[in-house]
Amino acid sequence: MSRITSPFGWESTAAEVAAGHDLSGKRAIITGATAGLGVETARVLASRGAEVVLAVRDTAAAAPLVAEIEAAGGKASAAALDLADLRSVEAFAVADSGAPLHLLINNAGIMACPLMRTAQGFEMQLGVNHIGHFHLTSLLLPALKAANGARVVAVASSGHLWSGFDFDDPNFERTDYDPLAAYGRSKTANALFALELDRRYQGDGIRAFSLMPGGIHTSLGRHMTDEIRQRLGVDPASASQYRWKTVEQGSATTVWAALGRELDGSGGLYLEDCNEALPNREGRRDGVKAWARDPDAAERLWAWTENAIAATKGKGRT
Repeated sequence: MSRITSPFGWESTAAEVAAGHDLSGKRAIITGATAGLGVETARVLASRGAEVVLAVRDTAAAAPLVAEIEAAGGKASAAALDLADLRSVEAFAVADSGAPLHLLINNAGIMACPLMRTAQGFEMQLGVNHIGHFHLTSLLLPALKAANGARVVAVASSGHLWSGFDFDDPNFERTDYDPLAAYGRSKTANALFALELDRRYQGDGIRAFSLMPGGIHTSLGRHMTDEIRQRLGVDPASASQYRWKTVEQGSATTVWAALGRELDGSGGLYLEDCNEALPNREGRRDGVKAWARDPDAAERLWAWTENAIAATKGKGRT
């Protein structure tokens, strides 16, 4: 099967990718839409006619974006969602209208934080980036099926290059915590989740994609220490030649995953720079690792995550 490409690339913006698409009558839920890529993704989808729901921890923080979209003639609302608490995820799903859901953009994330735990005891990066989004998507499956043609977009990262998924100690309960390894595990999980979701539900009209948005200066890096930046080779004081994207450029691959006509009939792919990613070559920062494309690992991760969530029943914030 040939690699899927598009007319867009590294420098394309989300608005350019969305041009020519009519999303009137379509509904989209976007997690983490109070800053960075989530804001631009919501703004662009709304500009093309979609009704956007901003799923955020702080609805007051989302109010300016809701007002901006509505002032431009669009439709937007904000609803409370804390991906670090599965009970909050369940409350969001119960409160959702249940109307057909055409686009679910799993955009929210946390990166390179100190060792922290979610309300149910998961390592924070794994809990927010993967488990919370997994649970959200599972609960919204009826609405996704009702759309008769839906896409689920998992915003992953080249951080998946740093680590495959560790089934032996996924929550760093027995091994020393490494914030970059933890992030890498969670981003590999994003890619494997999209792969297995697509396999399971493409017959119901649901297609799923994961992606690397690019390196962008956003609040995602708020936990980054100088030591971590040096490890990554992106310390401003170093001789790094890393190319940074604008937020508008960084949102482009997300929007292409959601709307790109070139992707019709396909799914489960890992995307980069508005194209299907190439296999990673050792020593490079781009492309996709084989461990993030492993169907056996994807199926195993799905079962592990379902069991991990089931074991939390009755556990939540007090």
